[in-house]
Parts: sequence; C-alpha cells; structure tokens
Amino acid sequence: MKRYRVKPGAKVSLRDYDPDDTGDYKDRAQAEQDLAGDLARMADLQERLYAENQRALLVVLQAMDAGGKDGTVKHVFSGVNPAGCEVTSFQAPSGEEADHDYLWRVYRAVPRRGNIGIFNRSHYEDVLAVRVRKLAPKPVWRRRYDQINRFEQLLVENGTTIVKFYLHISKAEQKKRLAERLANPNKSWKFSETDLHDREHWAEYQEAYEDALHLCSSEWAPWYIVPANHKWYRNLVVARTIVQLLKDMDPRPPRPKIDVSKVSL
Repeated sequence: MKRYRVKPGAKVSLRDYDPDDTGDYKDRAQAEQDLAGDLARMADLQERLYAENQRALLVVLQAMDAGGKDGTVKHVFSGVNPAGCEVTSFQAPSGEEADHDYLWRVYRAVPRRGNIGIFNRSHYEDVLAVRVRKLAPKPVWRRRYDQINRFEQLLVENGTTIVKFYLHISKAEQKKRLAERLANPNKSWKFSETDLHDREHWAEYQEAYEDALHLCSSEWAPWYIVPANHKWYRNLVVARTIVQLLKDMDPRPPRPKIDVSKVSL
C-alpha cells in the first residue's frame, strides 16, 4: 500500500494516478476474499485498542461527490465494535460553529482514547470547498495549510494516530454514480444542486486537492491517494492500510486486576 502514500513535500499531479488501478489484483473475488481477512484482523486490533484505552486512531476520508466516502465507512468498518468507533460527517457549519474558528468543531469530534474516529469530510473542506466556492479570500485559506499541519501534529503528540485517504475517482465515473443516485429512490435524497456546481468546477477541485495533498502530507499524518473507480479495490486499500497502522501501534490490553489463574467458576 506504500505506493499510494504521498511523500512529505512531494508535488502531486492527480493525472499521474490512475483511478482504475487495481494493483496486483486481476479480479474482484480474490480481493474480497483478502478483504474479509483484513476486516477480521481489524476487529481484533480494534478490541485491543479499546481495551488499552491509551491512544486513538483518526481516519480522514475525502473525495469528490459520489467518490465513495459513505461506502467506505459501510464496508471497511462493518466488523468493528460500534462502541469503539465514532463517525462524524461534516456539513456546512452551523451558526454556533461559524462563530468559532474553523478547527473548533473538528477538535470536538476527535476520537476519545481507545476509539477509532472516522471523518466523512473534514477540516480539509476549509481549503477545498471554501477555496473553490470562494467562501474566503485567498490569504485566509492559504495560511490554513500550515495551521492544519500544526493542528494534526498536536493531535499526534497527544496520542492520536492520523491517516488520511483521498478516494480518487474519474470524472466519467462520477457522472455514472450521480446518474445511478438520481435513478435510485433510496439514494436520490443525497443529490443536491451543489453536486452540479462542484462538478462544473472539477478542474479547480482537482487543483485544490493537489495542493492539500502536497502541502499536508506529513510524516505524522500522511495522505494516501486511493484508486476508487473500483469500489472493491478501494475498500481493500483502505482496510489494509488501517490494519497495518494498528499493527504498528501494537495496542496492549491492560493486565487483569486479579490473578485469573486462581478464579474458579
């Protein structure tokens, strides 16, 4: 999975990344079989993280509209214990949130110790949508890259491991998914006029993402560019990366408070 990691300081051109890439996998069946194993390992590691209750893992998901954020949450985290998993979806700021700095609502949603937190969209909207939709002047959003890096470093220094995924789809794949969403009564509610506006500004969003990936992929909070045209491969890449991170964290449950060898039931 290291092939998808953005090296700190590396310039990023999304044209160099194929959203149809499936790595070494030639068929969906083998990938889904391997994914099942990864999900089982993730569930075990999450139980250990929850029991240890000393550190947290924050997973950030960003994508263009219909890029697969909801689907990733649904499939990749299907086996974890909900008691130790928190999902936060960031929409337009509420009145209270708008009365604070842009990171205030994000800090409040950082996962507690022992938990995995998932951000469906995140503080990066403040250098993406805010930039493209011209909701703030350039001098304001430009200085946010450094602020975000320092914010994420603070979280890491205090026990939160961070991993960030950009789910990379093509413009043609987005059109296909939006059409399917409109045709499905169970999903058409997700569609909004902003989807069309943002699609018209595809090139500007790609440029904004390239800057965010370039300026905010750090040793302590790396970005991964995940090929996401094939949902089954997207799920595998995200799951496998998280499993490896949890293995590296190596959470250890605390020792029992009693000598369990002397317990008789």
